[in-house]
Amino acid sequence: MAKSPKISASHEPGGLIVHISGLLPSLSPAEQRVARLVVSDPADAARRTITDLATAAETSEATVIRFCRSVGMDGYPQLRIRLAAEAARRVEPPDARVVGGDIPPGADLAQIIATIAFNDARAVEETAEQLDPAICEQVVDAIAGAGRIDVYGAGASGFVASDFQQKLHRIGRTAFYFPDVHTALTSAALLGRGDVAVGISHTGTTSDVIEVLEQARARGASTVALTNFPRSPITEVADFVLTTAARETTYRSGAMASRLAQLTVVDCLFVGVAARNRSRARKALEATAEAVRSHRVGPGRRRA
Repeated sequence: MAKSPKISASHEPGGLIVHISGLLPSLSPAEQRVARLVVSDPADAARRTITDLATAAETSEATVIRFCRSVGMDGYPQLRIRLAAEAARRVEPPDARVVGGDIPPGADLAQIIATIAFNDARAVEETAEQLDPAICEQVVDAIAGAGRIDVYGAGASGFVASDFQQKLHRIGRTAFYFPDVHTALTSAALLGRGDVAVGISHTGTTSDVIEVLEQARARGASTVALTNFPRSPITEVADFVLTTAARETTYRSGAMASRLAQLTVVDCLFVGVAARNRSRARKALEATAEAVRSHRVGPGRRRA
């Protein structure tokens, strides 16, 4: 029988909107319409009666109640109270034209810059808020004590996986990243107890990463999933689940923000591992910095 993963996902400090956003893909189409209204404007949703919200979402009151239960609420009154509290604590963008974090048609470059900066900052802040330190601690324990660490990711998440591998390698940890699924699978097949496999996928639905993580788990390695959605398929093959809190918007700026959110989690894990043996980590960082020092241009050198 498969073990249930230990999940760090939108616990109370992270806020209800982050929690609902993470669960959105797992909801029914009708519940998703309710969720999008709630996420886009919590204050407006909190003011609506259940009939008003159901009408706006083009669904029934029964669906709204099912939505409440799907996101962990006892009923609609509790949802309205939580939404009102969320609206009160919600940080608004400094530029009034940045509405809902989206980029409208005809936006000038100043508005685009303000919107992307706001989305990126919010993704990092909300990711940090909803991370469970206890789960992170267990992941750090596993990585710090691992004989070998394999990190997997595809596309944009692959850049984050490569960054994590490089960080671990620089402090003397035996870590590998394989961008090709075939080499990743053969590597995972050689993992065993005491090793750790980390799979990074924003959507949690990337089949290559899921397959490799599944292979690693079958060999006895501890598996860690980093995703934006706590009910996504990748969590089914993970012993530990860490979540980000980036939102999709026009031009996939949510996906852009997801890389920063993923890097935030990766940096937390890296520093946690390095802190377990500060002396060893410092010596390794100094040695690797010295190895490339001759390849850096000094301040006195000028181009012709």
